[in-house]
Amino acid sequence: MKQYLVLPSLFLLFAINLHAQNTPPPDTVKTENKIFTKVDVEASYPGGTDAWIDFLRKNLNASVPVDYDAPSGKYTTVVKFVVSRNGTLSDIAAETNLRYGMEEEVIRIIKKSGTWIPAEQNNRKVNAYRRQPVTFLVEQPEGINITSKTPYTLFTGDNEILFDIKRVKNRDLRLTISKGTVRQTEDGQFVATVTEPGRVIIRIYNTKNDKELAAASFEVKAKN
Repeated sequence: MKQYLVLPSLFLLFAINLHAQNTPPPDTVKTENKIFTKVDVEASYPGGTDAWIDFLRKNLNASVPVDYDAPSGKYTTVVKFVVSRNGTLSDIAAETNLRYGMEEEVIRIIKKSGTWIPAEQNNRKVNAYRRQPVTFLVEQPEGINITSKTPYTLFTGDNEILFDIKRVKNRDLRLTISKGTVRQTEDGQFVATVTEPGRVIIRIYNTKNDKELAAASFEVKAKN
């Protein structure tokens, strides 16, 4: 049976350069409607980061990807939203598209989070963007382990696939990959070759009955 874990990540904030001003500009209304991407004091959840992480852990449904039958893997969703001058939230939207209900779940819980403490720029409350990464970890079924040297991560080029499956010998296994190629070496190991960043799914089959034993999702990163 799959197990699951949700790991709230730290806040990230886009940055641009803004000219500091000691007094409000003449077009105050225009400035008040502006949405800042860099501020002196970031918008925050009441109680600070620890309170926000605690809220996420208590309210997020960590079983969502399992309920949607997501392959084992590590999934980091990112949702962007605006905290207004009065602390209300708007423009809540996902920047990732990992599916399996994860982005929708993070959006649901952000909408539920209530009023925030607004950001400040030049000692004035302003509208500001925030981005919230949330990582879901879907673990493998008992008795099956498929991974890579960097867990759930592949790099462009060749990657050795590591696995441990009880009661099935290597010679009776077949691996497929959603994008790229996978081959078995003379010593019975499997190597996956991918050419571009993104996300792939590797599936393992028992060749004796062509039954799928496991599936794992891997993030593909460009090799340095």
